[in-house]
Amino acid sequence: MKKAVFLLAVMFTVGISAQDIKPTFEKDGKMVKATYFHDNGEIAQTGFLLNGKLHGDWVMFNNEGKKIATGQYMNGKKTGKWFFWENDVLKEVDFTDNRIANVKNWSQGEVVSVNQ
Repeated sequence: MKKAVFLLAVMFTVGISAQDIKPTFEKDGKMVKATYFHDNGEIAQTGFLLNGKLHGDWVMFNNEGKKIATGQYMNGKKTGKWFFWENDVLKEVDFTDNRIANVKNWSQGEVVSVNQ
């Protein structure tokens, strides 16, 4: 289990530079709550692991603490609606079997583009 959690931590932190602050893991029923940090101490991402795989809600933050992504994993695969914030555009991405099925870009409450 420790090897699986370590491997997931290494794989999942792509985009996060080498960290001086170690991630935290807390048992929560059958799941483990994982929290990863940026070098400046701000939370980089938080979510859950089930049987060593990403599972349930995950939220990602930039190094200033601003939310940049949120979505769900099921048995290590992205599923359902994910939301990504880039400047003033919100990207709504639908995942099916860990693959992008649909993308909507929102700006000021209106859909500005759709990719299917």
